[in-house]
Amino acid sequence: MGLRDEWGNIIRVLREIIPVYDRVNTVISLGKAEEMRMIGISEGINDGYLVLDAGSGFGNMSRSILRMFPHVRVVMLDPIGEMLYLASESIDKGKSKDRDRVSLVSGIFEYIPFDDGTFDAVVCGYSFRDAVVMRDAIREFYRVLKDGGRLVIVDIGKPDDPFARLGVSLYLRFILAILAFFAAGRLGLKFGAIYNTYKRLPRNSELLAMLRERFSNVRLISRLLGAAIILIASK
Repeated sequence: MGLRDEWGNIIRVLREIIPVYDRVNTVISLGKAEEMRMIGISEGINDGYLVLDAGSGFGNMSRSILRMFPHVRVVMLDPIGEMLYLASESIDKGKSKDRDRVSLVSGIFEYIPFDDGTFDAVVCGYSFRDAVVMRDAIREFYRVLKDGGRLVIVDIGKPDDPFARLGVSLYLRFILAILAFFAAGRLGLKFGAIYNTYKRLPRNSELLAMLRERFSNVRLISRLLGAAIILIASK
């Protein structure tokens, strides 16, 4: 499960929508994106942790973590150099001491360039759905976590209930495009690519089962009838 041969197309779209990414993401998530990120962070992170922000993008998860915990250090990992650059600029404009707690690394989930047992936590904020191969990504997250470390995934969910699943599908295929267009014009229409990633997502119960193949304790927090999920997995 994962994007596989579609991954390159999604990365190209993400590069194109960089100028409007944050603005549109806030609109199409119905204002829930930040709320879900904060829940995931509070459930999975403690002060003093070394955290890998996997698929960090503009650094929304990283900035929230740095604000909440004064002694956390964050490594931002993303395959798109332009996003890492903009994230770095954004952090530089904030507290100067935050910049000293952040490192930037270009890479993908399936081949994380760190030793076994490096991190206290790995977080994925609306990025896990873009994995090339989800099981390989989970394997790497598990490998770079310390014993007792936590994986936090915040993302779109695919409900097990067929009616809820249909509702999410219709929203992502039709309504999302309208909202994105009003938020960002023609460039916003490219956010329709999210529907392509959603089609390849496992159902929430299947994703839980995948995580339980490696992690000893996995918990699901579900909102919007399973359309928005937080997964907390402990090694």
